Amino acid sequence: MRNFSIISSSSPRPRALPVAVADLILARSMPRVVLIILVLIATAAQPARATDDKAAIRATIADYIEGYYLGDAARMERSLHPHYLKHTISGSSGELNIVDKSGMEMLQEVRNKKEVTPVSERKENITIFDIAGDVASAKLVATHWTNYMTLLRQDGEWKILSVVKRNQE
Repeated sequence: MRNFSIISSSSPRPRALPVAVADLILARSMPRVVLIILVLIATAAQPARATDDKAAIRATIADYIEGYYLGDAARMERSLHPHYLKHTISGSSGELNIVDKSGMEMLQEVRNKKEVTPVSERKENITIFDIAGDVASAKLVATHWTNYMTLLRQDGEWKILSVVKRNQE
C-alpha cells in the first residue's frame, strides 16, 4: 500500500494518509469539477447561439420587408408563421382605425402589388429587443410606418407570428 504524506503545522513530523483516503476525497470532488467544466462550456456556447439567433431573426425580417418591397410573395411567405396576424393602426389618437390581416391576406396583397417599391423609398431599420428561448420581439422602421413584431422559432427557423403596424401620419 502506498502512502501519501501531509505535513501539518501542529505536528512536527509528517503523518501518512492512505492512498485510499486520497482517492475517496478526489472521487467526491470529481462530480463538482465536471459540473463546473460543463457550466463553463455551456456558458461559452450561449453567445454564439445568441449571435446566430440575431442573424436569423434579421434575415427573417429582411425577407418580410424585401418581399413586400419587391412584390415577392414567395419571399414574404418564407418569413411568415402559419398563425401570422397583422394589426394596422392608423389615424390620430382621437380616431384610431385598426385593421387586421391574416397571412393569406398579406400574401395576396403582395401578389396584387402593381409595382416594385423604388429604392429611394425603401427603408428597413431593424432593432431586436429581446430573445427569450423560442420567442423574440423586434421593431422594423420603414419609410412610412413602424412594425412591432413577435417572432417564434419553430423547427429551428424564426417566423413572424404577429405584427402591430403603426402608420406614420
